[in-house]
Amino acid sequence: MRKPSIVILGGGYAGLMTATRLQKQLGKDEAQITLINKHDYHYETTWLHEASAGTLHHDRVRYDIASVIDRSKVNFMVATVEEIQSANNKIITDAGEVPYDYLVVALGAESETFGIQGLKEHAFTITNVNQSRRIREHIDLQFATYAAEDEKKPERLTIVVGGAGFTGIEFLGELGNRVPELCREYDIDPKKVHVICVEAAPMILPGFDEELVKYAKSKLESKGVEFRIGTPIKEATETSIIVGKGEEEVEEIKAGTIVWAAGVRGSSLIETSGIENMRARVKVNHDLRAPGLDNVFVIGDCSLIINEEINRPYPPTAQIAMQQGEVVARNLTALVKGQQEGLETFTPDLKGTVCSLGEDDAIGVVFGRKLTGTAASFMKKMVDNRALFLIGGLGLVLKKGKFKFF
Repeated sequence: MRKPSIVILGGGYAGLMTATRLQKQLGKDEAQITLINKHDYHYETTWLHEASAGTLHHDRVRYDIASVIDRSKVNFMVATVEEIQSANNKIITDAGEVPYDYLVVALGAESETFGIQGLKEHAFTITNVNQSRRIREHIDLQFATYAAEDEKKPERLTIVVGGAGFTGIEFLGELGNRVPELCREYDIDPKKVHVICVEAAPMILPGFDEELVKYAKSKLESKGVEFRIGTPIKEATETSIIVGKGEEEVEEIKAGTIVWAAGVRGSSLIETSGIENMRARVKVNHDLRAPGLDNVFVIGDCSLIINEEINRPYPPTAQIAMQQGEVVARNLTALVKGQQEGLETFTPDLKGTVCSLGEDDAIGVVFGRKLTGTAASFMKKMVDNRALFLIGGLGLVLKKGKFKFF
């Protein structure tokens, strides 16, 4: 009897959790499991802001996928997905076609520029390891060039961050620690450096606890961050951004570095897959299957789940993605074993949220309790280590974990 083929697209939090759980729940004779990822490594997306600022080496944020999967049960394929043919149960990659009986789409997110002119061409995005390396190297080069040139260009020392959500704020926190190091290294007066955060919304960290938001803003301002709140970006150029609240209140900010951290969307492959979607995100059924497709699960950044208490989507977090991976693995196991009815319903189990403000500072709400400072920073590192443990066990935590708590 032919074994059913399970294909998992993406080796991020959701996809890798699905693969590692399936290899424990299904025997090698029960299913053929294939994991497809464009790189041979997984990277901790929630650590990329550190690599981008240069406070953590980029190799620390990634590990080999082969080190956490059982190759006797999971066929790991390094390839780029080019097309999802949901009508034909087939995946097209740059390494060939891959048929499937069951599909898990966990392709992660792409940057969303909301059509703002020039952002795609002139702004960096914190979206993967290589982009983070580019940002770090670019900032280092700007400081080095400023120190070496006879005719100083002050805009080289201006860094503009678009967006004051989690990614933007965490990146600003790391910059607050990194900039003084760069100033010492290149003998630059810290007063000449300008770090500006531009946010269209009326507050930073929208939806977060107001008291904690005030703490975060005050701490970042003490590190030299200037906030432009309620100020949308209208355009980005090679050397500046144009901001303004209206046609008459337009300002050009000269900057050597522009980082866009204000929006993500699902994978563009979703939009050509034949799967019903909104901005490349799929409003999945309660069991995480795509509408009208009983053999396709969509999880992670590509999925859309409504929090019915507030009638708004849950944010696409690593915590939720990993929980989805666990549920999908159990549901796939049930389907492979012939249990077609009563698949598990996914309900996010939100244990808390922590936002880093640098290596030794953070804010958070954990089990309903507000945390700030070193206590929140400790909890942030525990959350990061827990994610490693869930995927790769104690060995991965010891190899890649964070242990500088105070």
